[in-house]
Amino acid sequence: MSVISADPPHKIIGVAVIWNEDQQILIDRRLPEGVMGGLWEFPGGKLEPGETIEECIQREIKEELGIEIEVGKHLITIDHTYTHLRVTLTVHHCRLITGIPQALECDAICWVNLDELENFTFPAANSEIIAALKQG
Repeated sequence: MSVISADPPHKIIGVAVIWNEDQQILIDRRLPEGVMGGLWEFPGGKLEPGETIEECIQREIKEELGIEIEVGKHLITIDHTYTHLRVTLTVHHCRLITGIPQALECDAICWVNLDELENFTFPAANSEIIAALKQG
């Protein structure tokens, strides 16, 4: 007899809130295909076995955007369950060190001011990140 779990899969995600010298934040738009396609997000990705969350964030940003960042202070950790997936988002403030961001694994990228974030459509879990940023 097999037991079928109703729990969705769980992913631990390192998320970067990348700031530039003009106090703007880098966001990217997910590729149109797939779940949550076309929505905007803060860049990052899945934690791999054996790496720290800081290493995860640096690796993912290099792979997705082609830039080097410094991972700074922890902002917030969010547990969110979608119908298809449970995520734990570990979010850090980051600073651009070198390179020009490129849309290597996403549809588009955009530097925005904090008060412009509400003009973009994000996945539900990201609303808590935006709220934490606005609280300062």
